[in-house]
Amino acid sequence: MAVSLAACGQAGDSGDSAEESAAKKGDNITIGLLLPENQTARYEKFDKPLIEKKISELTNGKAKVVYANAKQDATLQTQQVDTMITNKVDALIVDAVDSKAIAGGVKKAKDAGIPVVAFDRLAEGPIDAYTSFDNEEVGRVQGKALLEALGDKAKDGQIVMMNGSVTDPNAALFKKGAHAELDGKVNIGKEYDTKEWKPENANANMEAAISSLGKDKIIGVYSANDGMAGGIITALKSGGFTKLPPVTGQDAELAGVQRIVAGEQFMSVYKPYAPEASAAAEMAVALAKGESLDAIAKEKVDSPSQKGIPSVLVPVVSLTKDNIKDTVVKDGVYTVNEICTPKFKAACDQLGLK
Repeated sequence: MAVSLAACGQAGDSGDSAEESAAKKGDNITIGLLLPENQTARYEKFDKPLIEKKISELTNGKAKVVYANAKQDATLQTQQVDTMITNKVDALIVDAVDSKAIAGGVKKAKDAGIPVVAFDRLAEGPIDAYTSFDNEEVGRVQGKALLEALGDKAKDGQIVMMNGSVTDPNAALFKKGAHAELDGKVNIGKEYDTKEWKPENANANMEAAISSLGKDKIIGVYSANDGMAGGIITALKSGGFTKLPPVTGQDAELAGVQRIVAGEQFMSVYKPYAPEASAAAEMAVALAKGESLDAIAKEKVDSPSQKGIPSVLVPVVSLTKDNIKDTVVKDGVYTVNEICTPKFKAACDQLGLK
């Protein structure tokens, strides 16, 4: 008993001095930012610059952001965490390639007194805060949209489900939400977990599904994101579909938005990146300064390894041809000129995108 009390006392003393040290630094802090891959356009185009900008705003331009991208390599990301610890960053924002594989690195950071914010994907290990979208809701939005597109023909054939990577905890939540909407209302002919979210893997899976089910039987495709939707649509075209079945997506990537304009992809899920990036930056800066998260994180989320993580969950929007102007264009994600290149101009004119 005495030993455990002594240990508790020492831990408290250590925490107090770490907080005092953080307070003395003021705005002169260093935040590590680790993103998972560069295949999906959002990370380099939106998340990185938005997080960097917000951290600069919160620290009067005095904070430094040290960035690394893991290029879908969990081992490389663990090494990047080690480098951040060696460089003694004041807080770490991590979007995990593999939520389980990163747990050891998160613990090392915690042991070194570096708080960790899990960004977009719920990393395991002793993380201090988390921000993402309501990922089950993403799947529900996708499932509802597919049902809407199928209408009263929902049971006239079979759908193919193309889920994301098993190493991404969000993929399991998208799948859960989609199944909650689709189960019992459609016939699921084939379902795949797509290795590393790669469009070429989704393409190969779709080719296998067409071969197995027959093109006349496939009436719709649940695709968990836009990159995979691109691979799926290529497979559908190669497979002899003259009229494409409805295909879902996520991330509102430019190519996905253009496919929606052209009528090749039915929908995407628009996730406003700015509020998510802003929440990550706010939590990382507060933690680096030893401040409370109470005013920022109003929700609690449980991971497989930790309960009650202070969290910010951002709502999502179903993006179809009917609301492109009121979402991605209005929010400044893309200009009409970026979307409506010569190839898509006629389709844009029909939608009133000018």
